[in-house]
Amino acid sequence: MDDSLQAYSAGRDDALAGCRDAERSQDPVTGPDYRMGFLDGRVEIFRMFSQVREILEENI
Repeated sequence: MDDSLQAYSAGRDDALAGCRDAERSQDPVTGPDYRMGFLDGRVEIFRMFSQVREILEENI
């Protein structure tokens, strides 16, 4: 379980940094957790940009 959480966290951190570790994402044991963390991180960035756009549109 600990390895899964670490892989998820690493994937999320990589997504927020804008770089994906192809080797980690292909790992047969922790790859799915890494990819899920990466996806969640990318969704978080998308939502952040969406909120910024809404703020900017209100101020125009």
